[in-house]
Amino acid sequence: MLLALFSDLSLLTVFVLFLVAVIAGFINAIAGGGGLLSIPILLWAGLPPTVVLATNKLQACGGSFFASWYFVRKGVVKLDEIKLPFACAFLGSIIGTVVVQKVDASLLASALPFLILAIGAYFLFAKNMSDEKSRKQILSPTIFAFTIALTLGFYDGFFGPGTGSFLTLAFVSLGGFNLIKATAHAKVLNFASNIAALISFAITGQVLWMVGGVMLIGQALGATLGSKMVLTHGAKFIRPLMVTVSIAMSVKLLW
Repeated sequence: MLLALFSDLSLLTVFVLFLVAVIAGFINAIAGGGGLLSIPILLWAGLPPTVVLATNKLQACGGSFFASWYFVRKGVVKLDEIKLPFACAFLGSIIGTVVVQKVDASLLASALPFLILAIGAYFLFAKNMSDEKSRKQILSPTIFAFTIALTLGFYDGFFGPGTGSFLTLAFVSLGGFNLIKATAHAKVLNFASNIAALISFAITGQVLWMVGGVMLIGQALGATLGSKMVLTHGAKFIRPLMVTVSIAMSVKLLW
């Protein structure tokens, strides 16, 4: 069935999917919300919704991995410090993908636009959100891992939209990180939840690997460029994009 779906796609359609993945990867690396582009374009290509969600996770893994790897290479993220939150986000996502098959997510869908809009407002109006200055740490790294990382990992497996934005907000407001460090660490945890959800989808045979692979390459290119922009332009670039993406996600979800 999946092979037949791929054979029905024209080369032009596959090229469009690749280009959109590049843009989505760029946005994801900075502010999250690339799914605003990647999911609709996969639906436009004529793929069934379940295949769209599964294939989107594959290409999202490419973007989040290469963004994470760039930040690790640049020393913004230290792997020893992120191992526990990574494991918690991974576990949470696995649980989320199991639970979503058994319950109705419509209530969460109704509340989500307002939650994401609140994130945009926070980044718009928060004071002293500079590149270097860290804020007061409210949660210790261990507590952060077993509460925030686990919960948002579960959310990504259960529903997903805006996970990167939620993670960035949590690292800034609760972890005490500056905006660059928060963005970088959010990408690593987002990769953990993405790869966990992808494994779950792959087990059920829903992933269109060839399309997802092409888009993964596009995501990798976009994510690498976006990661460089984070480090070279900092908060003056991240904040406006976070606000813009949050508003765009809210409007789309409300619509």
